[in-house]
This record gives sequence, C-alpha cells and structure tokens, in this order.
Amino acid sequence: MAKKLAIGSWAYCFGPYADNPVSLEETVGKLAELKFDGIELCGFPPHANPDDYATKDDRQKLRDLISGKGLGIAGYAANFMDVPPATASGEDYLACFGKNVQMCVDLGIPKIRVDTVSPPPYPQGMAADEGMKKIAGVWNQAAQLAQDNGILMVWEFEPGFAYNKPSEVVRMIDAVDHPNFTILYDACHAHMCAVVAARQAEPVEKLKGGAVEFAGMLKGKIGHIHLIDSDNTLHDDETSTHAPFGQGVLDFDKIMPAILDAGYTDEWWSVDLCFWPQAWDVTAEAKKFLDGLREKYG
Repeated sequence: MAKKLAIGSWAYCFGPYADNPVSLEETVGKLAELKFDGIELCGFPPHANPDDYATKDDRQKLRDLISGKGLGIAGYAANFMDVPPATASGEDYLACFGKNVQMCVDLGIPKIRVDTVSPPPYPQGMAADEGMKKIAGVWNQAAQLAQDNGILMVWEFEPGFAYNKPSEVVRMIDAVDHPNFTILYDACHAHMCAVVAARQAEPVEKLKGGAVEFAGMLKGKIGHIHLIDSDNTLHDDETSTHAPFGQGVLDFDKIMPAILDAGYTDEWWSVDLCFWPQAWDVTAEAKKFLDGLREKYG
C-alpha cells in the first residue's frame, strides 16, 4: 500500500505566520488541491486547539471539514507549554495530556506528539538524571493513557528542548519503558542533533553516520516521521531550521532506506516546514519532492 502524505498545519500559524496565520479552512483547501492525503494538526491556537473546539459538535464539524476535502489526519501536535513534564506536577501534566488525547479520540487522530518543553540541555535546576527520571515517570503513565484510548504517543526530540543527544534519546526510551512510547523522527532534527550537536551540553555527542546512524539506533521505536531538509543552522538560535527540500544538505536517498530499515512501516509520512518564512509558497514543491520519495520508497 502506498504511503500517505501529510504536512503539519503549524507551518502556517507559527513564527512568521503568527501575526497573520493562514486559517485552518484555507489550509485544508490548499492541501486538498495539492492532492495531499492528509494533514497533521496543530493543537495550538488558532488551529485545532481543544479549548476552541470544546464540544463534541464542534469537533465533529472540524472532522467533517477535513474529511469533506478527502483528507485524513496523520497526527496531533498538542500544546503542553504550560505543563513541562520535568517541572509540572504529574497530576497537571496528565490532566492536560488526557484532554488532548480526548481530542484525538473525537477527531479520529492516531498519534499524539509530545516534547520535553524545557530548554536544553536539562530542565532548570535539575541534574540530567533527575530530570529524565521525572519525565520518564510521567510519560510512562501518559503512554498507558494514550494506549487505553487507542492513540500512539510519539516524542519529537530536537535541539531546542532538553535531552537532545542521540544517546539521551535512547536512554529516554529505556527509562519510559512502555511499548506505546515511540519516537517522532524528524530528519532535520536528527541531523542537527547527530551531526551539528546543536545546543548540547559538553561534551557534545556526534555520530559519524549522522542521521542515518541515528535512525539505526532507534530500530523498532520510530512511531512517526517528519521529512524536511537541513542547512546546518538553527532558527533564531533555538531549534533546527526546517529548510525546504533541496535547500539543505540531507541525502534522502540514504535517510529514507535507514528509516525503513529501522522498522518504520506506518502509512503516514509528514512534511514539516515549521518556522519557514515562505512555508505557504513552497508547499507545492514540498509535495512534489515527497511524491518522488514515495515513488522510490513508499
């Protein structure tokens, strides 16, 4: 079965688009015109924030808007900014997580994305092991809650958040120790973490095999993927610059086989143009590039 192609809606409402976001309705319409198979929903305002779609009727209308254009929903990037898992109470984090899991259930979304929220290298005022233990404990409970509702939990590691070394990502998997806790492998973030070692604590950690080697370290644990290029830089010195395909250094003819060899068999492949200033304008070209990858590897 051919893979399904999606794109994250946050590209049109974050960063350069924050003051003039593209509406979810317009986004859905354009993705349908470009023959995407689906959308990955942003759980932040002004898109699919659960507080703005508070009732079952609201959520059914949103679901109908998307399905009415022939699109599925690949995943959900929920907003946990107010409850960093290392420093918020476990009760508060799980309450927020549960609210967002219910949003996934109501919209028929198969995956929920999380991150560590805290800036790198480690949560403020906490030793590396202490912070990881706290996060892993609450994420173990969250993974079970998601599993109980038929939702896969995926952690997106990146330079801009705590625990951004390749070995730390593997350690977190082991620490959470739950079959429903998986990794969101973003090709750009993988490169910046494994090759550039951006925003890492000393001693920094680089892999000779780069993003390809990193994928191999995550064998059997990749639950979702984001595909986009990297130009070896950070956006605003915070997180990876998600450069459009062809404007960076990544070799997807090596990365895609590595992802597949690591055991990723899910139907969804998503583009991530987060913070790119002309994301709306390059979406069509991104779709063409992804079509080419699908023809080779999907």
